[in-house]
Amino acid sequence: MEQASATAVINARGIVTGWSEGARTLTGYPAEEAVGRSVAALLAEPPSTTALAALAGPLVLRRRDGTPLPLTVRACPVLGADGAPDGYVLTAEPVPAPSLAEQAFQQASMSLSVFDTGQRYLRLNDAACRVMGVSEDVLIGRFFPESVEDAEYSRSFLNNLRMVAETGRPVRYNSWAGAPALNREHAWSIEMWPLKDDSGEVTAVALAASDSTEQYLARQRLALLNEAAACIGTTLDVVRTAEELLELLVPRYADFASVDLLPWVLGADEPPPSLDGDVVLRRVAHGSVTEGTPEAAVRLGETDRYPPFSPPARALHEGRAVRSQAGEPDFVRWVAERNARSPEGISHRKGVHSMIAVPLRARGTTLGVAVGVRMAHPDDYAADDAVLAEELASRAAVCIDNARRFARERSTALALQNSLLPRDLPGQAAVEVAHRYLPSGSLAGIGGDWFDVIPLSGGRVALVVGDVVGHGIPSTATMGRLCTAVRTLADVDLPPDELLTHLDDLVTHLATDDTGDEVAELGATCLYAVYDPVSRRLTMAAAGHPPPAVVLPDGTASLVPMTAGPPLGVGGLPFEAVELELPEGATVALYTDGLIEDRDRDVDHATAELCRALTTSVESLDALCDAVLKAVMPDEPSDDVALLLVRTRALGADRVATWDIEPDPAHVAGARQAATEQLTAWGLDEEAFVTELVVSELVTNAIRYGEPPIQLRLIRDRALICEVSDGSSTSPHLRRAHAYDEGGRGLLLVAQLTQRWGSRQTGSGKTIWAEQPLPPD
Repeated sequence: MEQASATAVINARGIVTGWSEGARTLTGYPAEEAVGRSVAALLAEPPSTTALAALAGPLVLRRRDGTPLPLTVRACPVLGADGAPDGYVLTAEPVPAPSLAEQAFQQASMSLSVFDTGQRYLRLNDAACRVMGVSEDVLIGRFFPESVEDAEYSRSFLNNLRMVAETGRPVRYNSWAGAPALNREHAWSIEMWPLKDDSGEVTAVALAASDSTEQYLARQRLALLNEAAACIGTTLDVVRTAEELLELLVPRYADFASVDLLPWVLGADEPPPSLDGDVVLRRVAHGSVTEGTPEAAVRLGETDRYPPFSPPARALHEGRAVRSQAGEPDFVRWVAERNARSPEGISHRKGVHSMIAVPLRARGTTLGVAVGVRMAHPDDYAADDAVLAEELASRAAVCIDNARRFARERSTALALQNSLLPRDLPGQAAVEVAHRYLPSGSLAGIGGDWFDVIPLSGGRVALVVGDVVGHGIPSTATMGRLCTAVRTLADVDLPPDELLTHLDDLVTHLATDDTGDEVAELGATCLYAVYDPVSRRLTMAAAGHPPPAVVLPDGTASLVPMTAGPPLGVGGLPFEAVELELPEGATVALYTDGLIEDRDRDVDHATAELCRALTTSVESLDALCDAVLKAVMPDEPSDDVALLLVRTRALGADRVATWDIEPDPAHVAGARQAATEQLTAWGLDEEAFVTELVVSELVTNAIRYGEPPIQLRLIRDRALICEVSDGSSTSPHLRRAHAYDEGGRGLLLVAQLTQRWGSRQTGSGKTIWAEQPLPPD
């Protein structure tokens, strides 16, 4: 035998009968020591059954010096005369050093495997063996489903192996799956491709699987942050914002989560200077994978005191995320405290193994704390989870702070507006009044809508509805200025169109700051009307405001045809007054545009609905207000809504007496006598003395300083009104008379004797009036 060839012959009993020089060189045994010995005595370990069956395979001999010698052996049977094996010729070669390709396959960090076309294992590298938890020789030849649990991802894996073997096309996909040697599911990037022989026939399927769990979790965290930007802060409501945070956290990040806020966040107080010792927090939201959130030891809306050792208090004091795991003293103590407080939830807290508390901080202010707890989730909170929690908490805190600021500004604007709007309108003989004001619930904030009912001289009444452009405190403040200005101008008793002209000048002035720069945002609309119960005439003018609706006693309703005019603040354009006579019992509806205007509504259709709603048969004017709002107002109004309903009354001829006075002092006595007789007819003899003095002074002044025609009118309303009109436009005024003056005390006397007095301009001159209180009927 050649030296390079290690050959041995054994008989049927396993006794060595031949030994080559190559065998001696390889093993160190000379022929005289090897021949005649059992081949089993030369082995370091018994051969595998697979190698025996195949007559080929790995074999480990023991050298003459005792060291093991791995060999690759092939056995060739020697047949006897009967054709049965009479012995074997064994050819052995040292196991060759692995090739570079073999080393790369075996030492690759990713899991590499080879399957035959029947999905049986042919090869696995070390990484694959670690994933499977067994050595390669245990899996070689086994059918894949026998090595894994029956799960969806295993069936998908098998189907892909078959598809590659059948089609010869590679497959690449991602899977979230477990493995026999791993304690939880991992993310895998899997690629399968066919192995073909020279003829192109598929002989095997190779695959590479890389563990992409870290990348997958990083993508999940990034997706969670992106989702947070879109899902948190959709409303300017503090509680809803907290709920949106929890909807994002449960169940992907936590099995139970809660948001507790410092009490001042939900009120009007300022933040405390520091957080020392126990921290008192109010529960605003919590959520769980279990329906009903039975793990919660604190109910929604309740306050809880958190001791300094607790994770929530630590997070607030340290200003960072605090992680706590099962086994830590503070964690055990905290869970025990929760169980003691809420024993009915103990069964649902079993398995709690990790907790994270992260402060909610925005603009340098601490608002509260968010807590996440894991029970069914297998992993403890790690450093990456803390970074994610702080980022989510930061975004949520900004949204909560925005909601808090909006709520505070809204409540401030609403309080300011309520202080400016009339609460209990004074009783009027001229009209019956009902009103409603509904602030907007939109993100824009409270608007500048207002209304007012202003008593005027002569039993008349002014009706006002206005709307300031914009929302929030600036609009409310502007509304207050305009409301005050209208009352001041109404006291001057200007006609509606003139009053709006003066109001327009005021808005233009307010819209200009100290530097003279125009502020384009400032503007307003207004409707001003004056109703006279004696003449039953309603005079009105509008500045960019919707026209009122009128319902006549016969049940017909329509909008008043009038020119809207320019909004206040435009300047330089005239306003047009409209006058109409109303029967007693007519209803006039004044409103702001929030009642009929909306993005998704047709204005004409809304005003038609308003007219129909005003004809509803109800018991009172108050009930009619509610009926109109229910029928006409949008489901979610984007603007404030102000509604003022006025039902007219009339003062008949039996309540008004008028006399024309000749411009001669001799007729003053006759005027006094006529007034006294009228008071007697009305049963007001007790007021005769004062009335005589008032009539005497006012008529005398009109004759002395005024111009004809002169007219005296008495009106019996809720007060006794004495009016003297003349053709002069010069207004009277009080002055202090000196001791030796013969006159100058008339108006002072009138002012002292009556409840109030004044003068107003008319189309033909002026009217001086005075009111005396009357006892109730």
